[in-house]
Order: sequence, then C-alpha cells, then structure tokens
Amino acid sequence: MQVSVIGCGRWGSLIAWYLDRAGHSVALYGREESPHFQAFLQTGRNDVLELPKSIKLTSDLPEVCRAEVILVSVPSQKLRALMKELAALDLHGKDLVLCMKGLEVGSGKRLSQIVGEELAPDNRVAVWLGPGHVQEFLAGVPNCMVIDSCHRSLKKKLIEAFSGDLIRFYYGEDLIGNEVGAATKNVIGIAAGLLDGMHLSTLKGALMSRGTHEIAALIDAMGGNPFSAYGLCHLGDYEATVFSPYSHNRAFGECIALGKPYASLAEGYATAAAVMELAKQYGVELPICAAVYRILYQNAKPAEEIGTLFNRSLKREWNSGKEF
Repeated sequence: MQVSVIGCGRWGSLIAWYLDRAGHSVALYGREESPHFQAFLQTGRNDVLELPKSIKLTSDLPEVCRAEVILVSVPSQKLRALMKELAALDLHGKDLVLCMKGLEVGSGKRLSQIVGEELAPDNRVAVWLGPGHVQEFLAGVPNCMVIDSCHRSLKKKLIEAFSGDLIRFYYGEDLIGNEVGAATKNVIGIAAGLLDGMHLSTLKGALMSRGTHEIAALIDAMGGNPFSAYGLCHLGDYEATVFSPYSHNRAFGECIALGKPYASLAEGYATAAAVMELAKQYGVELPICAAVYRILYQNAKPAEEIGTLFNRSLKREWNSGKEF
C-alpha cells in the first residue's frame, strides 16, 4: 500500500518506520522549516530512531496527498488548520488515519469531528489509538492498539494492512468513547505526575480507579459506551501514561509539582482545557480533570488541589457508602 505520514515528530516518524517495516511504500512529510524535518534531511535520524533509506522525505503536501492512505500525527490543536490546507487539494476518495490524541480547545470537539467538518463526505476517517512508546517499539517490545472508525470496511482494510508482530490491532466499536478516553488519559497522566512530584505515588491506585470512573461518566453523557473507558484507549493506556518514564504527560505533571520547566509537548495540557468545555456542555462532574485544570490554568497550588481531591473522595465514600 502507498501511504503518507504527515508529521515527523517522534510518533509520526515511528509510524513511518513501522509501516515501512511492514512492507508498505512510505512517504514522511514535514514542513521545510521544521527542526525535526531538517534533522532527518541532514542526518537521517532524530534522537530515538534512524529512518530507513526506503522512506521518502518530502515537504510537498500535494505529493503526500497522492497516497492511498494518509496518516496524520500532529499536535491536536493544529489539526483544523491542517485540514483546511488539505481541503484545498484533491483528496477525492482518500482515507485518513488520525494517529493522535486530543480534543479541540474552545469547542471540545473530537478530532474525527474536525476532519468531518473540514473535508468532503467521501473522505473516510479512522483513528489509531492505544498504548505504546516509541522507545519500546524500537526495542522490539510488542503492544496492542486499536483502530476505530464509523466505516467498518475501513477498519478491516487498515487492520489487515497494518497488523504485524510489533502491534496487534483490535477493532474499535465506539468512536466517541475511544477518542474521548484516549484524549483524557493524558490529563490523568498529568495528575499522576503531580503525585510523583509530591512523593504521593502510592495514591496512583486511587487515581486510576477514580479517573476511569469519571471519564466513563463523560463518555456516557456524550452518547458513547461508558465501558470504553475500561478498554485499551483509556484504562489500558494507563501503564504507558501513569507510570512510564517515557510519558511526556506524567513527566510534565511531575515538573509542575517540582516547579521545574518542561520543554516537550504534553497534549494533556490543552486537553485539560478542552475537557472542561465538555464538562459544561454535558453537565458532568470531573473532579480530577477540574483539579488539573485549576493547577495548570488558574495557578492553584498542587498540594491544596490534590489534598482537596482525595479528601473529597474519602468524605463522599464514607457518607454515601459507595466507592465513588
């Protein structure tokens, strides 16, 4: 299959590497001014992987759009602008795969919704979600991930084409739940990092059980299946987000708690704002997400927010006789 990958950051370049390894013809797109793209042009590698010579590097967006399948791995808040660029090109009948997690700030919209709003009806969209880190895949450590779409035939096509010894793909059956679950697990990851920075890592068990519960309630209110929160795209991704040293979101939260700067992208930062939009729209109480939001955007003190959060949980459990 001829495929193009838009976005040459760590995850986009790993996807290009993986699909090339699976035998596909791969082009990797980056903007000419991108430091990641320039590094690949000059050295053929970034800080974690070396691109095979068989992968074509290009900064020509029209050329990228000639592929049968276009995979996208860019920061979530830049997706709409990219889709507007693609809409001006000939994308008739092309399939897009979003290999990214997030929600749009200001609207709370899922990423597949943004594609649907900006591109033509004959452009089918799928999402590639679930746990996994670049470093582990490059070391040969396998994992399981999910491909979901409103189009069953597209899911079948992609899973059959992309499955291999490193990644076993499952059929997603709830696009709303899987997208929301995948995005919000990054907010939970920031909360986990806050606990690490405050030397409260033992509370991660309570964080995981409580976090899954509140995201399940949000998914349910949005019309998805609440049990999706317990699948690979949310709870199943906690190991890679809540505990892993490779997790940008966890590391970001830890730096916030320690008062240290953090330069890398943490998608959970924007998602924390976007999920508050959804909480208002759907009337759902999201205590963990709200606490993270106040710390990131309203200069709330981590120690006070975390203390209030867990005291609140204990009080409600004692008074109601229920776990949550």
